[in-house]
Amino acid sequence: MSTSAAKKVWFDDYTMWVDLDDGRTLGVPLAWFPRLLDATPAQREAVRIGYGGEGLHWEEIDEDISVAGLIAGRGDMTRRPATAA
Repeated sequence: MSTSAAKKVWFDDYTMWVDLDDGRTLGVPLAWFPRLLDATPAQREAVRIGYGGEGLHWEEIDEDISVAGLIAGRGDMTRRPATAA
């Protein structure tokens, strides 16, 4: 299944915004991605759109986000909630 591709990424104080090639704009809380939340504005703006628009990458903060994951409503998948003992 093909996914929409990112065309543009920008930020406000609390949200990452992603324009897609199908005309949609996604607004995703920065709280979903702790590395982006903790990054400086300059670090956030250093995003590279890659893989034909299917991925977002930040070299300096070592963050990779898929457009498909954003559309599916998934946040940072590297941090799992602790399980009760």
